[in-house]
Amino acid sequence: MTDTETLTLDQIEDLAFRALTAAGTTPDNARPLAKATAGTEADGVASHGLAYIPIYCEHVACGKVNGAAMPVLSHPRPAYLSVDAATGFAHSAIDLGFEKLVPLAKEQGIAALGIQNSYNCGVLGYHTARLAAAGLVGLGYTNAPASIAPSGGARPVVGTNPFSIAVPGADGADPAILIDQSASTIAKSEVMKHAREGKPIPLGWALDADGTPTTDPDIGLKGSMAPSGGYKGVGVALMVETMAAALSGGQLGIHAAPFSGTAGGPPRTGQFFIAIDPGAGSAEVFAARITDLVQAIHGQDAAHLPGDGRRAARQKAAQQGVAVNRATLEKIRAQLSAG
Repeated sequence: MTDTETLTLDQIEDLAFRALTAAGTTPDNARPLAKATAGTEADGVASHGLAYIPIYCEHVACGKVNGAAMPVLSHPRPAYLSVDAATGFAHSAIDLGFEKLVPLAKEQGIAALGIQNSYNCGVLGYHTARLAAAGLVGLGYTNAPASIAPSGGARPVVGTNPFSIAVPGADGADPAILIDQSASTIAKSEVMKHAREGKPIPLGWALDADGTPTTDPDIGLKGSMAPSGGYKGVGVALMVETMAAALSGGQLGIHAAPFSGTAGGPPRTGQFFIAIDPGAGSAEVFAARITDLVQAIHGQDAAHLPGDGRRAARQKAAQQGVAVNRATLEKIRAQLSAG
């Protein structure tokens, strides 16, 4: 028997949905998260896919996230939207905001959406790619509980804090360019995954409590994540903290409860999105400029763009399904049987 089982994307979404609702999540909150889980698995980002479902269910049960939350949308300025996620899942709050953000950006040329009192939004590029599919340049920011120490320090102050930009492609489906990266060398979820599996991490992923590089994921999780590019990664994290926490009204990473474990209550972190209609400023040249840029990279042997790997994985998944870790599936199915 292999250690994986192949599932279709529909099967992944269905399994995630059933597990979430069995744990006490309302269907309106479970569906967006289940769709994102399938999309994440399709993109080959297994660390944020079905592996997270048992954690989400545990957090609903312990109250770290409100599975029955009803996000509230407000429109305080002509081109600015705000959603209070009410300590619920970020995905349903983002869905509510995007319903207004997309037409507003096309009307105004540019519009922004701040989300507060939120939770882990999963793969940030999944959300910005949806803006690109609507013909908009999408920028996204999401902060996280503190796990990166400042330059010269050893105590974490900012989170891994990803940012993303998705640029619409000519076919109107896949982004021409999709940048989605955290301020750390690697996403913290990857270190957590190695810890669960009892595997060492590569040197340079995390630091111990004294700021020394370590290959032990458990020690790294008690210490800090290594910033990408040294002080430049810290700068990115601070930028994201400004956008996703200070501007949106979300909780600063230094005050946010961890996304892992059951202690601490809701994290109340934030997300921030900016949607730009290319037609507002460079309608005649935008598509040509992006095509020229993409071709300049794809025209080189072995050269690739950010997002190329996910696009290839997504196309393969649509045809062949996704090989999912069997232990993860057994854990989810056991929870469903127990419920």
